[in-house]
Amino acid sequence: MRSILSRNSRVVVQGITGKEGRFHTALMRYYGTRIVAGVTPGKGGRLVGGVPVYNTVLEAVSNHEANTSILFVPASHARDAVLEALDAGVKTLVIITEGIPQKDALEFITRAGKQEDVIIVGPNTPGVINPGLRVKVGIMPSRVFHPGTIGIVSRSGTLTYEIAQHISDAGLGQTTCVGLGGDAITGLDFIKLLEMFEGDEETKAVVLIGEIGGNAEELAARYIAEINYPKPVVAYIAGRLAPSGKRMGHAGAIIMGSAGTAKSKISAFEAAGVAVAEKPSDVAKLLKGMDVYWRELTV
Repeated sequence: MRSILSRNSRVVVQGITGKEGRFHTALMRYYGTRIVAGVTPGKGGRLVGGVPVYNTVLEAVSNHEANTSILFVPASHARDAVLEALDAGVKTLVIITEGIPQKDALEFITRAGKQEDVIIVGPNTPGVINPGLRVKVGIMPSRVFHPGTIGIVSRSGTLTYEIAQHISDAGLGQTTCVGLGGDAITGLDFIKLLEMFEGDEETKAVVLIGEIGGNAEELAARYIAEINYPKPVVAYIAGRLAPSGKRMGHAGAIIMGSAGTAKSKISAFEAAGVAVAEKPSDVAKLLKGMDVYWRELTV
């Protein structure tokens, strides 16, 4: 999972001079993240909490070898900001911005897919955190995350925090936690993260946090079944009581008829042999209940 975050992550904050950019830059630095520069067009030459600000991403990359970007940029400017980062050679982009037009998201995600080794997290994501490395690129509350053996992939921000807290309280902790983002179109998806966690020796089990809308969870369940996924997976699906056809918070959380319902997602996971939690607090209980598996870990 160090292909997303590592101790060598050198982060540039696009939109650093805005309220959210300033606030979360300070929190990320306090946690241990290596913030090397910020970018706000027209405000180059300033300092934000000791971080130098540049007019362009290319300047930040050239002066500080930045390889990762986090974007706190208004939705109307997000497309240009992402394309600028891609053109400057940034390899990992974490897009916090919500409300980006789908045509813009589709354009820059397609562009990123044509470049080698580029990862886009989001849009509308809380970010990524690795508590073992003390690195986070995002807005999640770091206090609920603790080093451990569980990887988390989630479409929900607040549920990620709640379930991570239960996992931490159970003494299992986390390796890497990734927020996919709540929009209908995102960069990383469940399947790509499952592939990454499969190759990560530190991750011993994976938690998938899904919600109504779309078919990402069903596709993940099919993938797990088709390759006989080698690590235990526990899932939780939010929105069991959501009415059909009603958007529930996230742009991607809308169901049409029987497609995208919590029932269809739960059924798909159960058919793939994935344990599905009824409540967020049950996720840690299911993980701890894998007695044979956890005994093998401690031998």
